[in-house]
Amino acid sequence: MLRELRPLLNLDCMTVAGVTLKEVLDRLPPWVDRAVVREFKNPISPVGGLVGLFGSLAPNGAILKRSAADPTLFEKEGRAVVFSSLDDLSARVDDPSLDIKADDFMVLQNAGPKSGYAMPEAGYLPIPAKLARAGVKDMVRISDARMSGTAYGTIVLHVSPEAAIGGALALAKNGDRIRLSVKERRIDLLVDEKEIQKRKSVWKAPVTAPTRGYAKLYMDHVLQAEHGCDFDFLRKT
Repeated sequence: MLRELRPLLNLDCMTVAGVTLKEVLDRLPPWVDRAVVREFKNPISPVGGLVGLFGSLAPNGAILKRSAADPTLFEKEGRAVVFSSLDDLSARVDDPSLDIKADDFMVLQNAGPKSGYAMPEAGYLPIPAKLARAGVKDMVRISDARMSGTAYGTIVLHVSPEAAIGGALALAKNGDRIRLSVKERRIDLLVDEKEIQKRKSVWKAPVTAPTRGYAKLYMDHVLQAEHGCDFDFLRKT
């Protein structure tokens, strides 16, 4: 795979073996199993499997696993159906009285790094039971959580800034309109700025900040998804 990507790589990069990447590639035999690694000029897809999204809902970015999503949902506007936490999702997602349709956008708040849940693999929001029984296989789902690399669906993850620190995701309400455009690489909350500022003025953090120990260290120093949820004091200054 590295040999196929060679034109794109910095071959002067030093490896753990104490030699450059160029030396490693030059010394290895030019063998490849084409059933596993395709030629660079003949990829499985002309575009990458992941796409970064930006916009008013995710000013610092979000991720969509394009290769696992339904292309018919790539350019879409829908009504937000909001769940305020993982507990709220668990309690209501299969309620027969839940006001939700296949064209709606499921939105999960407060599942990011500082949420109290510590960004679990919860981004794969389940299809509500009443929609699943009606044959719905996929719908747009949005959160500041993450998910397994083996999961599939039209799922927007890692929304940043996260809801727990007052990001735009925290300000979304039931009935808001959201627009997704993979082509434009955007995810936007279609709420006017005056209303956004009004919501910001009354927003409150969902969890009480820890006062001691590792929990305090974590909450004080963990970074957002686009920075790898690293500790700020571990990054090069």
